Amino acid sequence: MSSPRPAPPATLVIGMLLARRGDFPEVADLLAERFGAFDLVSPWWAFAFTAYYAAEMGAPLSRRVIAFRRRVPQEALAEIKLVTGELEGRRAREGRRTVNLDPGILVPERVVLATGKPAAHRIYLGSGIYADLALVYREGAFRPLPWTYPDYAGAPLRGFLEAVRARHLFDRRETASWSAA
Repeated sequence: MSSPRPAPPATLVIGMLLARRGDFPEVADLLAERFGAFDLVSPWWAFAFTAYYAAEMGAPLSRRVIAFRRRVPQEALAEIKLVTGELEGRRAREGRRTVNLDPGILVPERVVLATGKPAAHRIYLGSGIYADLALVYREGAFRPLPWTYPDYAGAPLRGFLEAVRARHLFDRRETASWSAA
């Protein structure tokens, strides 16, 4: 029989889509104000996987992902998605978003993204938010699933998340060694 126990904290990652890369500093400041200091920031990647956002945000779009230093409770994902939705709204111009924020949590075994869109593989968390299992760690790497968004399935973004995972594991070992001293 299993005994319930708290889940270990996760690394918060937030993917962003921007039509204007020059908006990054302002968006980054808003995120840091709410979630704390950054640990790692990805390079820019062109986002040309879908035209879904183009009518609202313009084109071409660029993707960047931020990993935060402070760990978060895994069960906070829905609340974090609501906060990022509010930040998107604050940055909107004439009712149109200028940034799309995709929060997720990373633990050594997986990456889970938050979304407001239901689907057969998504688990309802509450408050209109669903958990989307995006990547699983197997055989030494993050592996996409059939429904994983194409950019998250691609080698560049997975490679960045593997670096975030390595940092997460290092920090966890360092914390354990300090608490044992």
